[in-house]
Amino acid sequence: MDKKKLTERDICTKYITPALQNAGWDVLSQVREEFPITDGRIIVRGRLHTRGKRRRADYVLSYKKNMPIAIIEAKDNNHSLGDGMQQALTYSDALDAPFVFSSNGDGFLFHDRTGLFGQTETTLSLDEFPSPETLWELYCQHKGIHQNVRQTIEQPYYDDGSGRTPRYYQTVAINRTVEAVARGQNRILLVMATGTGKTFTAFQIIWRLWKSKQKKRILFLADRNILVDQTKNNDFKPFGQAMTKVTNRTVDKSYEIYLSLYQAVTGSEDEQNIYKQFSPDFFDLVVIDECHRGSASVDSAWRQILEYFSAATHIGLTATPKETREVSNIDYFGEPVYTYSLKQGIEDGFLAPYKVVRIDLDRDLQGWRPSKGQTDKHGELIEDRIYNQKDFDRQLVLEKRTEIVARKVTEFLEQTDPYQKTIVFCEDIDHAERMRQALVNLNPERVKENRKYVMRITGDEQEGKAELDNFINPEERYPVIATTSKLMTTGVDAQTCKLIVLDQRIQSMTEFKQIIGRGTRINDDYNKHWFTILDFKKATELFADPAFDGDPVKVYEPKTGESVVPDDEKETLEPDATELPLSEEAEGYEIEPGETWHRDDSQPAWPSDDQEKTKRVKYVVGDVEVSVTAERVQYLGPDGKLITESLKDFTRKKVKEQYATLTDFLKGWNQAERKQAIIEELAEQGVIWDDLIKDVSKKLGAEPDPFDVICHIVYDQPPLSRKERAEQVRKQNYFSKYEGASKQVLDALLDKYTDDGIEPIEDVKILTLAPFSQIGSLMELVDAFGGKPGYTEAVRDLEDELYRQTP
Repeated sequence: MDKKKLTERDICTKYITPALQNAGWDVLSQVREEFPITDGRIIVRGRLHTRGKRRRADYVLSYKKNMPIAIIEAKDNNHSLGDGMQQALTYSDALDAPFVFSSNGDGFLFHDRTGLFGQTETTLSLDEFPSPETLWELYCQHKGIHQNVRQTIEQPYYDDGSGRTPRYYQTVAINRTVEAVARGQNRILLVMATGTGKTFTAFQIIWRLWKSKQKKRILFLADRNILVDQTKNNDFKPFGQAMTKVTNRTVDKSYEIYLSLYQAVTGSEDEQNIYKQFSPDFFDLVVIDECHRGSASVDSAWRQILEYFSAATHIGLTATPKETREVSNIDYFGEPVYTYSLKQGIEDGFLAPYKVVRIDLDRDLQGWRPSKGQTDKHGELIEDRIYNQKDFDRQLVLEKRTEIVARKVTEFLEQTDPYQKTIVFCEDIDHAERMRQALVNLNPERVKENRKYVMRITGDEQEGKAELDNFINPEERYPVIATTSKLMTTGVDAQTCKLIVLDQRIQSMTEFKQIIGRGTRINDDYNKHWFTILDFKKATELFADPAFDGDPVKVYEPKTGESVVPDDEKETLEPDATELPLSEEAEGYEIEPGETWHRDDSQPAWPSDDQEKTKRVKYVVGDVEVSVTAERVQYLGPDGKLITESLKDFTRKKVKEQYATLTDFLKGWNQAERKQAIIEELAEQGVIWDDLIKDVSKKLGAEPDPFDVICHIVYDQPPLSRKERAEQVRKQNYFSKYEGASKQVLDALLDKYTDDGIEPIEDVKILTLAPFSQIGSLMELVDAFGGKPGYTEAVRDLEDELYRQTP
């Protein structure tokens, strides 16, 4: 057998797997091949999305299920033994597995990250692969896990038999936490972005500690009643009869798992503090969900519970890595044992990326001052001072400001999807009610279809609260728009929310992260893959945290008179157009084989459970004009950074890096096998074709070719429209050398170019579509040119003719 001719899979089957079996590894329970690590980043272009390539490890070895300790990366025998090592080390970082191997079928290169095996990298023969027991002993020694706590560490995960397994980052979070508890660490912090499954992670941690009897009585604390109920009925359901919810301020001490609201166990007087009915040592584990909400504050009621049960192990869960004010959850819990950020979740494809549309209003930027003696609508004398953004809708209401915000929200929905679930965050309940009224008046037809198209969902009003479940249920169409005031930012699972409107002055990073979390969940069944933040209060500038959240895929700031919807997101496809051809690269990401671009016409959702009392607004003014100010457009470049220079300047710089002169560009264009390849290459470098084409179109009154866009913007040449180029070809009597079907095809290709540009005519598959399919079959049309080489040459000649009329 010539090993050099074997595929990578053959190498795995014939050499690597047998070596593992000979070393004592159980292939069924301890070895996972083609182990999926990520889902592949969602890449967004306009209203289309696709999946980037998924990361898979060739082998993941676990001593016990979901406890990975080793990675193997395989290559075919044309590679050296260590060619897969760097890739394997990357997977090792993600999975927290310290033993790393690379193989080409001749043996293994072993990289030991513990420093316990000897030298860092060692070459091993096929029959020298370490046994499970050998690596497990080294792993436990490396982690500081002593023999007396091995039972806890080796306690299996809960398995419901459905085949559901934790995602890789959940596994790391669970294993690190269980190991920390087993080692005796009593204050533990887990940071996981909203939408990454913190409650499921908490369940598996508690399950393993409880089943191993490391922890016998556990208290799980949350700050929303709906969160406690969801937890009890969903993720924690396997605890069954051992679990209870603390209600009615009474205590039954016969249970082992207790779920409670913070508010349910605290009160203003000592006799109301139900937790004191338990002895201080009753619980040996307290898990605090959303622990950023002040639980670390010394004077908070939550902190009182933690101090009372101070002998217990405390595990804090949060989506916020740190506070920005006087107190930090890190001050109480210590540094996180694991952090999984929104940025990483988006990169891995488990969370939805987002776009930002920033809208600045003139009164917000310039402020407003009343004239001397001016009264409001209710006859109140308005205090003479300058009112600005922080005052609007709290101290002073400009009714026309509310109207313009509602109008922009309506405009966005009308131009994208009027039924995408939308949350509008307002300053207070009064503002939420006025916003509801404004949106109702701007959407009379939708409200006529169903009066619940727009609902105020706040804690003071029962009918709105009653619609919460319908709002977050993807199967329920109504309500579509929820106006709310308090930032209901934790845990309510709004899988299909696609538009978040910020018309509330956000004052902390914590609030901002939680609000973004309302849109980060992905729901393939309801076509929810990304979301948009419509920002009227500069929150996305003030609280941007790229290290944790990542950057938006696009930041759009419309100028005066421009649409609120980014150009690339407007309705430009036919109603049934769901796919576009896909190049091998998109925005710097390799695409998963078989993936294509998919249309995002979804139907989204979200809730709110507002506890805030209505605040009386001091002044209401109805006759002050408010308008959108002119602002720049910002784009996300291919390196993930915002392009803040003008788009034209950026384009000139990028094109001239590759084509210093017009002559260089013409030469490159004419020699290119596919003109579309140059267009795609420039797009990958950050050239935003849609916006450039739109800009030149305004001057021409018709749409130009990308070729003319570059010639005009970069080299100051007068542009031609596609229609003008096609007409010039026809004037040259170009088709006279063809006849019959070939002439009909070229004539139709020229029409197609006029309508859709150069891309479609460079793909032979276009011959299978109308009007070509009406002329003949694909084979018949190609044969009309003497075969595929003749057809390809004819298309090249057509392109040469199109671009012969250079500027």
